[in-house]
Amino acid sequence: MQLAGFAHHAMEIAAIFCLIGGLAAGQSPGPGAGQKSNPDDPTRKEAFSLFEQHKMLEAVPLLEKVVNKYPEDAIAHERLGVALVSRASGWSEPERRKVDRYRARRELIIARDLGSKSPLSNVLLEDIPEDGSDSPFSSKAEVDAAMKRGEAAFANGDWNTALKEYTLAFDLDPKLYLAALDLGDTYFRMKQTDKAGEWFARAIQIEPNQETAYRYWGDALMAASRMKEARMKFIGALVAWPYKQVVWDGLNHWVQTNNLQYKNVKMQLPKGPTVDEKGNVNISIDPATLGKPGSAAWMSYSMERALWPKEKFQKEFPQETTYRHTLKEEVAALSSVATVYHELAEADAKAGKPAQTDPQLDLLSKLKKDGMLEAFVLILHPDQGIAGDFAAYQAAHRDKLLEFLDKYMVPEVP
Repeated sequence: MQLAGFAHHAMEIAAIFCLIGGLAAGQSPGPGAGQKSNPDDPTRKEAFSLFEQHKMLEAVPLLEKVVNKYPEDAIAHERLGVALVSRASGWSEPERRKVDRYRARRELIIARDLGSKSPLSNVLLEDIPEDGSDSPFSSKAEVDAAMKRGEAAFANGDWNTALKEYTLAFDLDPKLYLAALDLGDTYFRMKQTDKAGEWFARAIQIEPNQETAYRYWGDALMAASRMKEARMKFIGALVAWPYKQVVWDGLNHWVQTNNLQYKNVKMQLPKGPTVDEKGNVNISIDPATLGKPGSAAWMSYSMERALWPKEKFQKEFPQETTYRHTLKEEVAALSSVATVYHELAEADAKAGKPAQTDPQLDLLSKLKKDGMLEAFVLILHPDQGIAGDFAAYQAAHRDKLLEFLDKYMVPEVP
């Protein structure tokens, strides 16, 4: 199922760009992003003005002229891709929609290859298949038709018609996440923040583990300068699903806008053991760490993890036939490190020796004491194997994920 309508993705991020300032008309792009252009070109200025007014239909032909004239203008390629996505939403004919999305994908790839590093290309490229096809909003023809009419109206900035059609779709199917989401987004465009929030809340009630409604709500609150409330929405998006770049982009934007920095929870973890062709488990130790405070404690990390590929994994996960690096393994290894660190500190104290402290191990010990090791690993140190354990942990300990992000990682507005 689609996570959000293409028109909404396109216009959402176009609005974000204007806030960030990275794509405002007349501004210079970042390093390597379309240097061979002319910000004073009248056609380019008109095209960008139409884009920023969300007049995507009028913007497309002008942007096409710009990219033909300046083939290395990353910003113009990117905006043409966004405008084509928006225009595609307005076509009733599937083939016309498909052609525009296919072209949009091509323009976004060109922008990315020219050095664009904005969130735009990544978000839209995730949603557009290589052939430009799309999936229906609903298996019910009447609901799907209403949603498509709503998308077309939204793409053209006809907010009242969009509200009418999305409301019809929601009335026909009150469990349709996208209908509630798009109603919230439409009210956001109409600058009715509280009404938008009501619909984003409904979308979250329908599917609490979809991140989009949290992000859109956060964007709406930011636009209304309600930064403290926006902070919790972006945190909620990460708790819903942290393994998508656009989710981090939303929170990063909030942090940057408020001139803040993340709290320091960085930790350099040792390399895990490897298994050779004969099935032997090998531990690698960085010689540079030997003799340093905490080095003995970190040794236990590798030793604990070495027990998992051949022994502990099968006992803990008898239903799985192939070894993977799991949340349980990583937490067991980190917990072992914290325990050894504490024991060594106690031994030094009894012997009258000065304590050898290590900031990372002090943090690790606190995380263990507060029951935050799982959240720490899932949010900041996941790999493919660990990410497979996220849904089960989230279902049982959503509060811990929220607490970790709120208390340990995301700064607060003064």
